[in-house]
Amino acid sequence: MSAKSSIACDPKKSRGRLYQEESAYERDAFQRDRDRIIHSTAFRRLEYKTQVFVNHEGDHYRTRLTHSLEVSQIARSVCKSLGLNQELAEAIALAHDLGHTPFGHAGEDALKRVYADFDHNAQTLKILTKLEEKYADFDGLNLSWETLEGIAKHNGPNPNPPKDIAEFNKKFDLELDKYPSLEAQIASLSDDIAYVNHDIDDGLRAGLFAVEDILDLPLVGGTFAEMLSKYKVETPRIIHESLRRVISAMVKDLLETTAAGIEQNAVKSPDDVRNLGAPLAKFSDEMTENIKATKAWLMDNMYRHKTVNKMTDTAVKTVVELFTFFKSHPKKLPAEWQKKAAQNGVDEVVADYIAGMTDRFAIEEYGKIARK
Repeated sequence: MSAKSSIACDPKKSRGRLYQEESAYERDAFQRDRDRIIHSTAFRRLEYKTQVFVNHEGDHYRTRLTHSLEVSQIARSVCKSLGLNQELAEAIALAHDLGHTPFGHAGEDALKRVYADFDHNAQTLKILTKLEEKYADFDGLNLSWETLEGIAKHNGPNPNPPKDIAEFNKKFDLELDKYPSLEAQIASLSDDIAYVNHDIDDGLRAGLFAVEDILDLPLVGGTFAEMLSKYKVETPRIIHESLRRVISAMVKDLLETTAAGIEQNAVKSPDDVRNLGAPLAKFSDEMTENIKATKAWLMDNMYRHKTVNKMTDTAVKTVVELFTFFKSHPKKLPAEWQKKAAQNGVDEVVADYIAGMTDRFAIEEYGKIARK
């Protein structure tokens, strides 16, 4: 099914951009979106934003940037096999984490304590449509409708969206009550494949648990046991050989289940996918349960590990105290952010400022205020 499918989003039939621009003759609409995302300030900052481990904890752990690249690679591969638009899936995958705070989910939880309106998916859309200030004619990156749709509906229909998504939707109706394109659905499930496997890899690398501890996990454990029996090599090679097979098994399952769904539902166009009323990209029931069990195990044995909790406590304190300080002293914000605070309100702007920080910049800023 590698030939172009009728349900693939066609950049020549894109619903366009909020602000009309001349076409780029050497690139189609979705390629242009991808390139604008890669060249954005927010994308560069992902290099120094936590996935699980704070950036300075080690050079070989995943960051938001490397995670986004891994998601993009998986999404492109799946879309190529299904005859979908690879560049659209790639753009969505590369952008999906732009709205995350420093210090991963711990940072987001901390920011929500002091600014309840914060939502990382809404923040991603806000960055793409407002906070990136590069172009003379508009704020944001002025991405195509299909890319923004995939971001706004990253986890499916979003009929009760956060404020920032709702406000943008009034200008550029993203049909939030419907499922997104199949490319967007693939990008979302590629996120699951990537993070489940690389979190196991990073947890093993960090010594939070050992290979022997995961042998009872469905799919993962059986694959590791098979590699331990087959190869007499050092542990890092066993880990790599095992996880690449787990990723392949998940991708194969996603491809087969989704292809079967396409045939069963007789969808013929991208709008058929949107109007189906249910997700079309899926794992099998068995794989869904395997992934669910693995996520639950990682929650208990990695994300709640005492080493990670220690970093989490530091992250929470840093984010909360930064917010409290800048809210009370808005004139300590950089000049351009002071101007935004006067226009949009201090709380929202301080939240935007902190959410855009990298781990190390947040640590540096906290050090400055702690010394005062």
